Amino acid sequence: MKILSILFLSIMLTSSLGCPSTATKEGTGEYVDDSVITAKVKTAILGEEALKVAEINVETFKGTVQLSGFVGSQAVVDRAGVLARGVSGVKDVKNSLQVK
Repeated sequence: MKILSILFLSIMLTSSLGCPSTATKEGTGEYVDDSVITAKVKTAILGEEALKVAEINVETFKGTVQLSGFVGSQAVVDRAGVLARGVSGVKDVKNSLQVK
């Protein structure tokens, strides 16, 4: 019974801690946070009539949002960057959008 209790506690401890992050890989909690940030940025872009979300790719890694794709004007590039910076949890924005 004691061995079973120790095994159960070790499994619970391991699963609750998740995977730690490294410089090139996110931990479990960071991955979930980044997924939420990505969804919020996409929602902000989708809510903007002048922007076409299909043209803009959004990726997030450790709070840094990467915008990429090809858009119709510099105004769209600038507006997408402003919207991404306005989302809570965003630490930095790398705006790699290119004008067609």
